[in-house]
Amino acid sequence: MMKAHTLFIILLFFACNLFGQSTFDFDTINVSTISIPLKLNQTGRNITVLDNTDIQELTFNSMDELLQTVSGVEVQSRGGFGAQADISLRGSTFTQVLILLDGQRMNDPLTGHFNGYIPVTPAEIFRIEILRGPASAIYGPDAVGGVINIITNTFAKQQKEEMINKGSFSYGENELVNVQHGFFSNEERFKIGGGFNISKSEGEIIPEMITADSTVLEEYTTFFDIKQASVSLGYDIGNGLSIAARTAYDDRHFNARYFFTASPFDKSVESTQAWWNQMRISKLGEKGSTSLDLSFKQNDDVFVFSPDFPSTNTHRTKFFNANLGHLYAINNALSLKVGLQFDRRSIVSNDRGDHDNIHYGAYSMLHYVNDSGLNATLGLRVDYDDNYDVELSPQLNLSYVLNQIVLRGAVGRSIRAGDYTERFVSNNLANLTPGRSLGNPDLEAEQAWSQEIGIDVNLTRDIKLKATGFSRQSDNLIDFVSTNESEIGAVGDLQIGENYFFAKNISSVTTSGFEVEAYLEKSFGESTKVKWGLGYTFLNTTTDNDDDLISVYISSHARHLLTSNLRLQIDRFYLNLNSLYKDRPERIATAINTTLNESYFVHNAKIGAHFTSNFGLFVQVQNIGDIEYQNILGARMPSRWFQAGFHWNL
Repeated sequence: MMKAHTLFIILLFFACNLFGQSTFDFDTINVSTISIPLKLNQTGRNITVLDNTDIQELTFNSMDELLQTVSGVEVQSRGGFGAQADISLRGSTFTQVLILLDGQRMNDPLTGHFNGYIPVTPAEIFRIEILRGPASAIYGPDAVGGVINIITNTFAKQQKEEMINKGSFSYGENELVNVQHGFFSNEERFKIGGGFNISKSEGEIIPEMITADSTVLEEYTTFFDIKQASVSLGYDIGNGLSIAARTAYDDRHFNARYFFTASPFDKSVESTQAWWNQMRISKLGEKGSTSLDLSFKQNDDVFVFSPDFPSTNTHRTKFFNANLGHLYAINNALSLKVGLQFDRRSIVSNDRGDHDNIHYGAYSMLHYVNDSGLNATLGLRVDYDDNYDVELSPQLNLSYVLNQIVLRGAVGRSIRAGDYTERFVSNNLANLTPGRSLGNPDLEAEQAWSQEIGIDVNLTRDIKLKATGFSRQSDNLIDFVSTNESEIGAVGDLQIGENYFFAKNISSVTTSGFEVEAYLEKSFGESTKVKWGLGYTFLNTTTDNDDDLISVYISSHARHLLTSNLRLQIDRFYLNLNSLYKDRPERIATAINTTLNESYFVHNAKIGAHFTSNFGLFVQVQNIGDIEYQNILGARMPSRWFQAGFHWNL
């Protein structure tokens, strides 16, 4: 671990002495995820913004790989290339991060494992905003570790007329085919956008059973087949009234072996199909604006644990969400945002049963700013859910702007209720085998108080440093804990005396840590440009339980997380190098003879050239060092993987 810390210090020292003139200004960026549109230095929060230019300069194959390049965002991918991944912020579980698409929540009511299935292509994205820390006072449940808001061109509040038509095609090892294309047109009052993505491969061959003389008796492949398509329309009706709508489809079929278990019987294959629809009607007035957002998501999931015996689980979830909000500028110093939310979710499942639930929420936010540089945002939200009755979520954010320094702090309460997997998984199955996960219908809602304090410094005109310390105290945190049948009660068809991973409310958990980030940019003349981003996150999680609980997700986050994104451009040639170091507790699964190593360091690179303003070629390499590593115990990540292709921008 000391090697990683030393490398970070050396890189930071080198970067701070290399650059001299600036080409960016962080304080002009406006963010919308805080609900009231504010400049970054007014929010009092640690927020990262990726615009479409930033996205083009990173090396990734899927949305989760893109998010992995952001400092402090831990992505626990199961197979690479976007097949499936869990997203964590500040040591949260993957169910405690809220994913938004144009402000509408996408978190699936079945399981947080599907939260990374975002059905838009990179070319359609206007901006991504990553808010670290609680936001339940704005968005309600799930916004515990943070919020990730993907804002697309059609729904963005922009007036510039433009036309975008860009994409890429690549072919690689293991018959990898990756095609991305997106378009957007904004002319006068009419907007139209859309795109599609195809990513598929036969996968790597993984030897499963090997004899003493190295004879392979059994093997499997990490195949995946992912298809996405979307189209969106926007129209400015006039007199401040506008409308925008989207429909999108996401289809996935992939090998899921050891994605969820470390059982020697696991030969899992999974297929999911999601249909997403949303609409926004907004009215802009002289002193405020009103918006109505509606969305509907239907997800179908077929999970086959093994073809050797009956083990197919089928689920259909539906999620309808409505948000009504009004923003009012009281005067030059005060702005008020009030809103109402309603959602209904349901499931039809052979192993979880048939259920439906409703949820209501109401919130208000007041922002104050004065000429001395002080900013304060006070929020309060009340939520009712037939799972947990009534919960209150207050939030206070403060910032003070002093020329090139911003001091900030925040405190807030957040909540989360168990999803359908945590409440009902395996409850309908007969004679459940030991070691399987089991839902708990009597789960209480998670509650947490979070505090943070930070500083942003424009060290020179081209270097910005950020540092944040934070702590979160959680009660009733939900996790799957190894529990004897005798302690479970009348839930499921269990074998006498056996242990199961039973969903429980763990009494109290504290997660503390700090984040350090550095962003640098330098141009050498007109032809050479260097951009570098570095980030380090330290996390420590403790529980006050006297028992030695064997939990699944609470302690699975990285203790040390280091990210580096370097881009070098010389004339028409460029090099992108993304690096990730992760240190976390070691885990061993003797049943399948595998180990999740304590740490790994992986590098991905992309080398390319723009031969014209509309066309270019590239070569991309995942896992340059060809290391063997896992994010989830048993689910091997890809080894070194080459691909080459071309990109266009018409």
